[in-house]
Amino acid sequence: MNINIFLFGAAILIVAGLLLLVINLTKPHVPQLDKEKYQRNWLKIENSLIKDNPASWQLALINGDKLVDTALRELQIKGQTMGERLKGSRDKFSSPNSLWHAHKLRNVVAHEHDAEINFDQTRRALNGFKQALKDLGAI
Repeated sequence: MNINIFLFGAAILIVAGLLLLVINLTKPHVPQLDKEKYQRNWLKIENSLIKDNPASWQLALINGDKLVDTALRELQIKGQTMGERLKGSRDKFSSPNSLWHAHKLRNVVAHEHDAEINFDQTRRALNGFKQALKDLGAI
């Protein structure tokens, strides 16, 4: 009788272990972002912004946009371009319009050599990128 109880208990443990293994293997893998790396990179971007240096504004915009795009790609958000990744992940952001405007401003800076932006526009765009990074769990 004791051997039957032992075998029954062992069978239950084996089935439970297999069930946990199947659950673990079939649940979707959600990649985790390296917060320390993203915080360090974000601080570099913020510290590179110099009020009296328009070139620093453009560089900060480009780098902020690039950092958000890196996070989107690491989180396996689908899309060939950042614009496509943003459109496909609007529900992840508390302020998707701010992020979209920041990305569009970056595009103006990157593609129009006579583009003129001001410090306040740059700060607003960087705030949009920063909020996006927070929403993604990167910082």
